[in-house]
Amino acid sequence: MHLDTEIDMTRIVRHRAAARERGARYSVVSYLLHATGRVLARHPAANAVMAGRSGRWRAPRVVTFGSVTAKLALDRPVDGERTVLSALLPGLETASLDAVQERVDRYRGRDAAELPEFAGVRKLGRVPNPLGRVAFAAVLRDARRRPGVFGTVSVSSLGHRAVDGFHSAGGTAVTLCAGRVTDRPVVRDGRIEVAPVLRLGLTFDHRVIDGATAADVLGDLKHTMEDFDAGAGEGTREPDLRGAGGDLGTLGRLEQGPRRPGGARDRGALRAP
Repeated sequence: MHLDTEIDMTRIVRHRAAARERGARYSVVSYLLHATGRVLARHPAANAVMAGRSGRWRAPRVVTFGSVTAKLALDRPVDGERTVLSALLPGLETASLDAVQERVDRYRGRDAAELPEFAGVRKLGRVPNPLGRVAFAAVLRDARRRPGVFGTVSVSSLGHRAVDGFHSAGGTAVTLCAGRVTDRPVVRDGRIEVAPVLRLGLTFDHRVIDGATAADVLGDLKHTMEDFDAGAGEGTREPDLRGAGGDLGTLGRLEQGPRRPGGARDRGALRAP
């Protein structure tokens, strides 16, 4: 299912301009990632995935995650072929904007495809497709391992192109798709003004959340970004962003945090770290 909204980016555009004067640079997608971590922490039902059957007679279940890991789609060449790489940014619920931007810059570097995080992608590209699919499926068999491969939310941006809006499904309960920021007419205090506007699309898995929850998430994202305050909500600690994507790098060595105890939740949901 697909939803979309328009976000008044006036505050963020001003913050970006002020940062440039100080010699700092923030990308639009970094603001989106920063907001996404806060919003999904407030809506944990959307920070989840539909898991497969654990036995012949057991129904599929929803697994929710205690931390927000974004899967950021990047257009990068691998072995001379244009490829979409999936970069993982864990700990977004507490990551500062600076920490997010630092990681985005790392993944957007010229030699990003050669980073150790993408060793698994390079390896999969060199094996026959059937074998690659089997290996990938084996990694995903336990839904609690998915944050280390797919993240818990997918984010994609085509804002560097003449694209206003789009939708895609990234294998997570929620996929966010950002178009370009462009001047559009908005109504303020009954008057029409021109403001920088971002169109944000949200695709959601209806098996995991319903339309009302998805609308709440999108609305919260809209307000969080429109009310951006550089001095608020920056988090109290810097997450350890090293090793994101390590699961694909080894195709078998799955790094997980300690499993938290807990029984069934709503709709038979389980909680994973």
